[in-house]
Amino acid sequence: MRMKILGSAAGGGLPQWNCNYYLSRAARSGLAGIHKRTQSSAAVSADGAAWVLFNVSPDIRQQIAETAVLQPSVNSQLRSTPIRAVVLTNADVDHIAGLLSLRERQPFAIYATVQVLAALDANSIFNVLDPELVPRRLLPLAEEVAIRDAEGLETGVTVECFPVSGKIALYLEDRQHPHANFSSNAGDTIGIRVAGGTAGGAVFYIPGCASIDAVLRAMLTDAYCLLFDGTVHADNELIAAGVSHKSGVRMGHLAMSGNAGSIAALADLNISRRVFIHINNTNPVLDENSAEYMSVRAAGWEVARDGMEIEF
Repeated sequence: MRMKILGSAAGGGLPQWNCNYYLSRAARSGLAGIHKRTQSSAAVSADGAAWVLFNVSPDIRQQIAETAVLQPSVNSQLRSTPIRAVVLTNADVDHIAGLLSLRERQPFAIYATVQVLAALDANSIFNVLDPELVPRRLLPLAEEVAIRDAEGLETGVTVECFPVSGKIALYLEDRQHPHANFSSNAGDTIGIRVAGGTAGGAVFYIPGCASIDAVLRAMLTDAYCLLFDGTVHADNELIAAGVSHKSGVRMGHLAMSGNAGSIAALADLNISRRVFIHINNTNPVLDENSAEYMSVRAAGWEVARDGMEIEF
């Protein structure tokens, strides 16, 4: 099995188009140790020919243009793609907006939970993806599912999804009650276990998660690789940066640092490889010269970059 990280940043990417925070400025100027990143998405293949996308960011066109294996092959039909299916972990804009860039009447299947499918159904703009060509399929919780293409042929990729602590998508919040609790543990946000090949173990892909409980800890024990929510380093990060009034948990994301952060919560688990993904443009770990980056690496974690590959 082969996984390619297409985009490693959270919503907005790095640099974000309208952001003048020091990390975005540094990324624009090409400062050493700070790499430009597109918005969160990954691709998995069992044979190198058929690919399954995990989330489809607004940057998907750029990501495909920079990833040869996701482009039509030289001898393929006039209109073709190796992308056979899409699996969605939530209905956030940075995970579903890229679907609109895949609208040129190309067959592929969409897999998502009932909540995410409902969000797509409620937004008529997604009807640009003809359901006769792009079927939408329910992704059940706690059940292994063989991902199939639009015609029902197996891709060789098998997943199991499970609910994680998170929140509903921002655009689904009731603006009349801005201080309400929009958290959810029922499938609005999911993690995904991607079954490994015969020589490797499973990869867990969890780009959004607001807390880690005993159930999730037990599930992750002995994982080969964990790709986990790295949106913020500190819970008050965006507030301290002056770019938002929301904490990380309020946005549905657990901080890396602190006694209740993900590094501490997972420190004693036997996980062979730990990678932070979905990293916000305020997170100091984006600067490889920072103390925060050094501390994350010292704790045994990697910081995902666009183009990173994982074999399992």
